[in-house]
Amino acid sequence: MPNIRFTSNYTDLSSQRGYQFQFFCNKCGNGYMSTFQANKLGTAAAAANASASLLGGIFGRAAQSAQALQTMAAGPGHDAALDAAVKEISPLFKRCTRCGSWVCGPVSWNDKAGLCENCAPDLDEEIAAAQAGAARDQAVQKAREVDYLGQRNLAQAAPVLCPKCGAKTQGGKF
Repeated sequence: MPNIRFTSNYTDLSSQRGYQFQFFCNKCGNGYMSTFQANKLGTAAAAANASASLLGGIFGRAAQSAQALQTMAAGPGHDAALDAAVKEISPLFKRCTRCGSWVCGPVSWNDKAGLCENCAPDLDEEIAAAQAGAARDQAVQKAREVDYLGQRNLAQAAPVLCPKCGAKTQGGKF
């Protein structure tokens, strides 16, 4: 099995038809999918199985042989496909020289600083987040200043439901 230095978080999407892998950034979680690589033995086995189900006999034995060959070659073929996928996707990942983390370049890398966004956050994103947080805090403060109760008498216990019909009283006399 090849050494995947840029991520330990990947999914094997391979099937009998071929090989494909999806690699995920450990910081942002974005997935990057490798190109599908057809499995020639898997395709031959599928064709032999289809023939066997239709015609039986000699084709049935051919399907079993093709499947046995595929099983024997699955390990090395799978490993070679994974190695090719690693070579294809690895340019999308960068290693931070400060913390040593591998992160995806398109989302979790700060090009200006040459570091991951954990070590050197994108200041434009931080400013936008701070502005949104301040706006939320101001909205909460303004909402607290509004008198939502009006002239309601909070000293008087108000029934929530009418004792006769069970309808909601909405805080009023019923």
